[in-house]
Amino acid sequence: MTESTVEFRVRYAETDAQGIVHHSNYLVWFEQGRSELLRNAGYPYAEVEKSGYIIVVVKAEIKYLQPAVYDDLIRLETQLVRGRGKVAKFSYKVFNQNDTLLVTAETTHMVLNRERKPCRMPEALEKAFHGNENREQR
Repeated sequence: MTESTVEFRVRYAETDAQGIVHHSNYLVWFEQGRSELLRNAGYPYAEVEKSGYIIVVVKAEIKYLQPAVYDDLIRLETQLVRGRGKVAKFSYKVFNQNDTLLVTAETTHMVLNRERKPCRMPEALEKAFHGNENREQR
């Protein structure tokens, strides 16, 4: 399974008046996790766009379990759930420095071509997602 882990600190600007990370910031963090996952898989998102495709979020499900606060050290684990055809799906787990699970989430994405029409993902991306899996099946 294709996955990545990134660590970072909560910035003050990401918190609300109660000192808690505003819920919208998690979506930004998830994008960071996906970008790192694609980079680690050998097909950075910049290459996806250069080859004439974009990958858009069509669904996001987020479960907030515990709050993250300013200066928490965050560990974001991102995992590819599906990456074939027109659809990519990712799951996320957000932990703090105490290994407390703060958030779980899934996002579903559609691959679009230059005309912004749904299309099959580039073969190179699918291979990047499933390279090890494909070699093991041979």
